[in-house]
Amino acid sequence: MIVLRRELTYCVIGAGNGGLAMAGYLSMLGYKVNLYNRTVEKILPLMKDPTIYITGEENGFGVLNKVTGNMEEAIKDVDIIMVTIPAIGHRDIAKEMAPYLKDGQIIVLNPGRTGGALEVYETLLRERKKNNIIVAEAQTFIYATRSIKVTHSHIFKSKKEVSLAAIPATKTNHVLELLNEAYPQFISAKDILETSINNYGAIFHPAPTLLNSGHIERCIPFEYYTEGITPSIGNFLEKLDRERMELGRYLQVDTVSAMDWLYESYGAKGDSIYEAVQKNPAYQGLQAPQGLYIRYIYEDVPYSLVPMESMAQCIGLETPAISSIINIAQLMTNRDFREEGRTADRLGLEGLSITEMHMLARKGKIVKRRLEEVV
Repeated sequence: MIVLRRELTYCVIGAGNGGLAMAGYLSMLGYKVNLYNRTVEKILPLMKDPTIYITGEENGFGVLNKVTGNMEEAIKDVDIIMVTIPAIGHRDIAKEMAPYLKDGQIIVLNPGRTGGALEVYETLLRERKKNNIIVAEAQTFIYATRSIKVTHSHIFKSKKEVSLAAIPATKTNHVLELLNEAYPQFISAKDILETSINNYGAIFHPAPTLLNSGHIERCIPFEYYTEGITPSIGNFLEKLDRERMELGRYLQVDTVSAMDWLYESYGAKGDSIYEAVQKNPAYQGLQAPQGLYIRYIYEDVPYSLVPMESMAQCIGLETPAISSIINIAQLMTNRDFREEGRTADRLGLEGLSITEMHMLARKGKIVKRRLEEVV
């Protein structure tokens, strides 16, 4: 049993699969938890009875403190704001929170995808004209979970480890000290560049979805990972992963391969991504989406793959596998994800040296050294 060392209050932003699991679990542990969702109609059952029932790896129920569609009510006086909405909404939710945030509050993106904490940090800086808010991002979402309905969440499996970093990075240990009461799985990353590059949703979401698009669009039921990732698709994912790791090496970021991550997170191992996926118990039973208008394309392409490609272009690195998935996604959806998504310019990274990128991540600002004139 977890012994709470101090009183912490949470707000969970988003009542999707992840948000319901997180809100239910935290309240089940005894934390005071508010749940916010922009679309009030979805959370009406919880507004009438604020109880979330958890099944699967965890079993029990949690009673929420407050369920609301009013942002000011949701985040007032809470210590930690856990954002679980898709990355496509990170900038807008930061603008919506900005007028009501108080100095010292902590925002955690679950997950940030690629560059999420940078985008939110920069947005709050513009909106508030100061930034005494700590913004952190998890490298991936801590649960494999699905909502049975808005009052019931099924947690298939929790990851054994999830790296996390704050901006500024000097606050990472402070954030972990608080979160580790409920989530000891969160561990420290060097900075948010590390969590952004070690974004495994970029590997496991867009490509398998696009390469299984015929079955998905016809709504043919199949297990997304164990049946959707075949040996040839697994081989392609390994090429995507090598490009991601090469980008990390250029950016002086500690990278972990997707195969090693599967082992560290779930204990699944094999001689290839395909084999490791087949041996991952957490992926058993996870069904493929019904239709293609899903975050695996509309979130993970513009907010995971596009920023990786853009950052690679800044340092002259080619990414043919990553670029091919972006191209296919754009051609199939008639969307310009490179225009919509996070680019190095939008994240404030374009034109920076690698040293300056890390300085921004670790200090929250870039300190230019004064060049003295030599007479």
